[in-house]
Amino acid sequence: MTALSNMPISFPGLFGDWEFNPDPIALHIGHGVYWYGIILALGMLAGLLLCMKQARRFGLTEDHVLDMILWAVPLCILGSRIYYVIFYLDLYRTADGGLDWGRIVAIWDGGLAIYGTVIVGVLVAFFYTRVKKLKFWAMTDLCVMGLLIGQCIGRWGNFMNREAFGAETTLPWRMRLWTSAAAYIEVHPTFFYESLWNLIGLLLLVFVITKGRRFDGENTWFYFLWYGLGRAWVEGLRTDSLYLFNWTIMGERIRVSQALSIVMAAVSVCMLVYNIKIRPHDPAELLVNQVAAKRAAEASGEDSPAAETSPEEDTEQQSAAQPAEQTKEEPHGDTN
Repeated sequence: MTALSNMPISFPGLFGDWEFNPDPIALHIGHGVYWYGIILALGMLAGLLLCMKQARRFGLTEDHVLDMILWAVPLCILGSRIYYVIFYLDLYRTADGGLDWGRIVAIWDGGLAIYGTVIVGVLVAFFYTRVKKLKFWAMTDLCVMGLLIGQCIGRWGNFMNREAFGAETTLPWRMRLWTSAAAYIEVHPTFFYESLWNLIGLLLLVFVITKGRRFDGENTWFYFLWYGLGRAWVEGLRTDSLYLFNWTIMGERIRVSQALSIVMAAVSVCMLVYNIKIRPHDPAELLVNQVAAKRAAEASGEDSPAAETSPEEDTEQQSAAQPAEQTKEEPHGDTN
């Protein structure tokens, strides 16, 4: 089911006859500068600024964030495109069954998948932290904050394109879209559901989970649990899901994102239970606390066995610890 992008959007159950009819193209230059791209860029910028501001809470620096983002942005866009093309491969075939490479690279015509972004983002973080000799899980704990705010903002690009909506409904907040000049549908505004879900998850991360972190990786697993649950629900409402080829379960085709979300949430629960209940961690193991301990030991002229780091890591992490020392922050994590 496809909605016309040149027809108005309205919410008759909330705002009566009021309509909004944005042009998906913000600037008609070349292939066009789409609002979708502008909104995604704003989401990335917001995520970058948030990560830079929060970096010292994880024993990292603004330079770490900036260095990694230079690699992550182009590679994540590439990853999201590859993921989409793989599961919609038939759309990119020629009449003789070959691949239409011109259409595959035409990213301006749409076709990105957030899970491709997440997968590539994790890989970039892994290799970056290996090279810089940083804790991988501390970096991902920081990055998921930026990812959530980026997803929260980015979903509004779907609104401008009249896409990523759900099945028809009669709920008061239903969204009316036009499928022709004379016919309309009233559907679940699933873009808004996911945006709101991500906003709540972000607030929980910033003001609750991060303050009580017990191990590096806790934010990461919370993100995969929270996003997995929300996406599994939202994906079940959508009408434009990517499907796992022609595979079926009990006669129903398998939605890729929904299946991946359920698996992701289940794995996250197991990892959280293992790291909190079965194998609890000492808060001193947190990178931010190791950096603070190292800095304190150097200031007092003593050696701290809790902070064995490489010379490069030591130099970078000391700059991350400086603000924490100045504000005399308590160590992160549950000390009970």
